Amino acid sequence: MIHGRLVTLPTEGFSDVHDVTDEVRTTLHESGVTEGVANVFSIGSTASVTTLEYEPALVKDLQEALEKLWPHDMRSHHSETWGDDNGFSHLRSAFVGSDLTVPVHQGELVLGTWQQVVVICHDNRPRQRKVFVQVVGE
Repeated sequence: MIHGRLVTLPTEGFSDVHDVTDEVRTTLHESGVTEGVANVFSIGSTASVTTLEYEPALVKDLQEALEKLWPHDMRSHHSETWGDDNGFSHLRSAFVGSDLTVPVHQGELVLGTWQQVVVICHDNRPRQRKVFVQVVGE
C-alpha cells in the first residue's frame, strides 16, 4: 500500500518552525498501513524537515543556532547572482535536510515521547510551503 497527501503550511520564513506530527499521523491513519515507513518531504530548496522537541525554548535555541551558522545577512554567491538575498536559506536547508523517514509499527509512528516531526521554512519571506507525506507499507 502506498498513500500520499500534500500538506500546505503558511510560513513566515527565517527558520520558522512548524510541528507537522499530527498531519503525518493523519496521513498514516488514512493509509491503513500498520507496518512500513512514513516519509515527509519538503517541496522546494529553502525548507527542511527533521525531528525536534517542539517547545518554545528549544525552537528559539534552534533558530539562534542556525542564525550563528548561516546568518540571514551573510554574503553568498547565490544572492549576488540572483539578487534574492536568500542564499543562507538554501544552505540551512541543505545541511538540515529536505526529508525525514519515520518507521511505522503496529499502525503508529515510531517517535520518542518528546520527538515531533517539524518543517522549518528558512526562506527570507512568508510562503505557502508545500510538504508531501507518503506512507508505504502493508
